[in-house]
Parts: sequence; C-alpha cells; structure tokens
Amino acid sequence: MPDPRLPFDPIDRAGDLWEKHFGDATAMRLATSVMRVQQLMIGALDAALKPFGLTFSRYEVLVLLLFSQHGSLPLSKIGERLMVHPTSVTSAIDRLEAQGFVVRVPDEADRRRTLARLTPEGRATVRRATTAVTAIDFAVTGLSGDQQADAYGLLRQVRQASGDFAG
Repeated sequence: MPDPRLPFDPIDRAGDLWEKHFGDATAMRLATSVMRVQQLMIGALDAALKPFGLTFSRYEVLVLLLFSQHGSLPLSKIGERLMVHPTSVTSAIDRLEAQGFVVRVPDEADRRRTLARLTPEGRATVRRATTAVTAIDFAVTGLSGDQQADAYGLLRQVRQASGDFAG
C-alpha cells in the first residue's frame, strides 16, 4: 500500500462538518467518495496506458471497436455506447487516427455516415494495452472479487435509477 497523502480522511472530515452545518452526510460522503475513487482509478489507468500512447477514454474506443462485429462503428454509435458527447468522440477518433490505430471510412450501407475502423496496429495495441490494465486489475485496489461484484451491483442500481439504461 502506498504512503497516504494525508494523515486523515478528508471526506470523513468534510462529512463531520457537513453534519454540523446541514445534517445527514451519508449521501454526500458516498458521492464524494465515488468521485475521488474515479479520479484515482483514471490516474492509475492512464498511467498504465501511457506507454501505448493512450488515455483510458481512447482505450475504451479501441475496445468498443474490437468488440464490434466488423471492427468498425459509426461515430454516433461510439458516442451512444460510451455515453459521451459527439465532440469527445471526434477528438478521440482524431487522436487515434493520427496514431494509426483507426481510420475513418464511409459507411457503405449509408454514405452519409462515417465509420471508425480499427487498423491492424490498433488491434495489436488494444490487446497489449488490455494486458497492462488487467495487470493492475483495472485500478480496483483493496477489494476482493466478491466486493467488486457487490460494488458493481450497487452502482448499477444508481445508474439504472438515474435513467442510464432501461434494465
């Protein structure tokens, strides 16, 4: 375990102060903890992916393309599946294309659409990068496999209740 950055938990401290000023801090502590864990995980994942010239968001695009039936998807579908804004997809595809990991091609079924297609170099890179992120267990540290499954189930409930998906 790395040396702690602080000698106390700042979220616990904020929760104590929240309770003095506003009342119950349970939801605030959880929301703040989720946001902090996300920061920690993205930092660790991006560090693991840096040798491949990737960030986690660009890695997600490559994985999505790898999983697709033909190794290509319309840019709009990438945004929909990754739940990100179209400008984020365009930016990611621009970078991946400059790196030689994807190419833009016209959709033969609908010439109005553009597809992002995984290149052989992109396919090889995503496989090597996957080895790197699985080696660090996707930056999910300190939890057993059962605890990870429990946490996923709880967070899935929050996502569903927020309208993230129909279920």
